Formats: sequence, C-alpha cells, structure tokens
Amino acid sequence: MAFRWTRASSARQGRRVFALFALIAGWLTSAPAWAATAIRSVVVQDGSIVIRFDGRVGDATGIILDGTRQIAVDVAGALPGVRAATGGPVSGVRQLRQGSGTRLLFDLARPAILGDGGFDADGQSLTLSLEPVSAARFAAASAAGPLSFMAFDFGDWAAKPKYKVSIPVPPPARGVALPRVRGDDSRPLVVIDAGHGGVDPGAINPETGLREKDVTLRIAQAIRDELLATGRVRVALTRDDDRYLVLRERYGIARRLKASLFISVHCDSVGSGDASGASVYTLSEVASDKEAARLATRENKADVISGVNLGDAGADVSSILIDLTQRETMNTSASFARLLGREAKPLIPTKPVFHRMASLMVLKAPDMPSILFETGYISNPSDAAFLDSRQGRERIAESVTKAVEVHFARQLASR
Repeated sequence: MAFRWTRASSARQGRRVFALFALIAGWLTSAPAWAATAIRSVVVQDGSIVIRFDGRVGDATGIILDGTRQIAVDVAGALPGVRAATGGPVSGVRQLRQGSGTRLLFDLARPAILGDGGFDADGQSLTLSLEPVSAARFAAASAAGPLSFMAFDFGDWAAKPKYKVSIPVPPPARGVALPRVRGDDSRPLVVIDAGHGGVDPGAINPETGLREKDVTLRIAQAIRDELLATGRVRVALTRDDDRYLVLRERYGIARRLKASLFISVHCDSVGSGDASGASVYTLSEVASDKEAARLATRENKADVISGVNLGDAGADVSSILIDLTQRETMNTSASFARLLGREAKPLIPTKPVFHRMASLMVLKAPDMPSILFETGYISNPSDAAFLDSRQGRERIAESVTKAVEVHFARQLASR
C-alpha cells in the first residue's frame, strides 16, 4: 500500500500516520510506548523474591503492611509487567501503577518479612530475601518503617586508576581485657564506645585529613570526664587509646561489665552535599529510612578490613541474636534517644529528624539499652571544626550528661 501526499493536507496526514504507529506500538508491548523500563518478571521462591527489569532501575523500597498482611515493594521509574510466579509464603502478586513507578503487592499466606537484598551490578535485577516470622515480629517490623534498596552508580569510577593498599591486620582477640571502671561502685555503669580505631580510621575529612577514630576518642573521653564530675554514675571506655575492636567486642565489653547503658560515639559522612547535624540511632532490624540503611551498611562493615572479616571469629552468636518481641530493651533505648535529642538541640547542631532506627551490629545486645550517637558530619567543614574543638566536645558531653542524669532519675523514681 502506498500513501499519496498532497501539499494541502500533508502535515495532517503525517500526524495521523504517526499517531497510528504509536498506538500499534503500545498494543504490541502491553505498556505505554514511551516506557523505557518495565518489570519483566517476578519470581517468588521459598526464601526470596526476584524482580527483573528490561532496563536499569536504581531505587526500590520495601514496606511491611501489618493491617493487610502484605509486603509492598515500590520500584521507582519502572512500569508494571505481566509475569509473576508465586511460591513459599506468598499467595499472590499484584502490580499497581504508582506515579512514575510501580507498587508490587505480595499477599502473604503466613507472616514473613524482608531480610536483606539488593540490585545486581547492572541494576536490572532486584533480589530480596524472605524470612518467616511470628505475628508479633511481623507487627514490629511493620512499625519500624520502610527498608530501602539502591543500585550504586559509580559513573566513571571504574575508569580511574585502582590502587591496592595492604595493611597488616591483627588476629581477632580472644577474651579482650576489660577496661578500667571509674566512679562509685554503688552507681549505675555507663559504657562509652569510641567508634573505629587502630587499622580502621573510620570516615576521613577529604580536605583536612581529620580521622573519625581520633575525633570519637576525644569526644568519648570528654563525655567520660563530664559524667564522672557529676558523681552520679560509673563510667568505662571500650577503648582509651588507638586500638582496633571488632563490633561484637565493643558491646561484649559492656555486657561483661553489666552496664546499665551503652553509648557508641561516631561521626557521619557523605560523599557529596552539605549534610550537617547530629543524630541518634537505636536498633531495628528494618531501617527507618534510606539514610539509616546507608549508615547500617557502612558501619556494619567496620569488621571487614582488607577483605578479612574479623567479626566472625570466636563469637557466641546465640547470645546476641535479638528478637524484636523483646520490647523492653528497645523501648528503653528509644526513650533515652528522645531524651538525648531534647538535651542536645539547645547545645549542638542537630538534624531535623534526630532519632532514627537501623540494624546496627554494635547495638545488638538484647539486654542492655544502647544507642549510636552520630555527633555530626566529619565531611562537613563546619561540623568537623565543631567536633574537633574543645567547645564542641564540651557541649556534646554536656548534652549526654544531662540526658543520662534524667534517664537514671526516671528509673529510680519508677522503682
């Protein structure tokens, strides 16, 4: 068939022909013709959900829906597909258009939560682990908030020169010696943990070379001195010098000392941007937001130095597996985190959302209230200068001391 064009109607005919071609293309693909990325398949097996796309996807969020007993996975920038295979605890799968992305709803035959997960290297496949749980733990995971997954785009990083740095790593310590406890024996014990140390410098300011391990130690010592000056608590530091401790040793020291409160001191960092302010984290197996998930990923890898995992050796794993149904410790931790936020905001720069939750290994003692205190951003020039100043350390120590005093006063009053 040949089309004959006339000068008077050529533009109108052209528009009609192209509209017809676009409509046919949309019918053939079962998706809008302008879609760059669509869900190609969804496969649910006993222990996992695998979502494949026909293009690169960079962001997804998992949400536990307790009211409807479902798992929702929101995928940004992807359109619904047509294939889904159920299995394991999942009895049905639905795909709903949501803005510029898709919400996948997984109906559950029995309670299950998302464990870990992530994208493959090219961002075209997302694998999520499924973990059967009790109804109580399912409800707790729902209350904890969403879990974010992001595909990392390294840009031209792969084209840059690569350097191999070799650092001698000591073997994991067996039975770390307990630190000195200072203060009146009749008082409750607070253990302060200066993050990182030894071969693990933590975050480093790119302009000044300021290292997180040095800053956290000075802050921890300032908090210790301020607390001891009150005479109301005993204090111990997990490290009082530049030594390396694996994460389990840090809270393990506090548990062996039968601490009443554990505070791990850190400094945050970002690769770019002007993020600023202090925040505090308490334990949850599901991160409260993307930033909490990022922090957990970074801090939980502190036991991996030069490819050697020092956190797997000689640990009594059964003693640290926390059950979210054990509410008392987590509630006490959250209560102290809110107190710290109240006392810190008049004294130091803080983030608008001060209290967050993350699955941080250093907080996983099941019987000891614990927080991780991100005192500020070492990557931010203003924050870094504050954190490394005497005035900054004094204000941080004052905020912690005020919160500790109120915390134990409330406990004494409730007896």
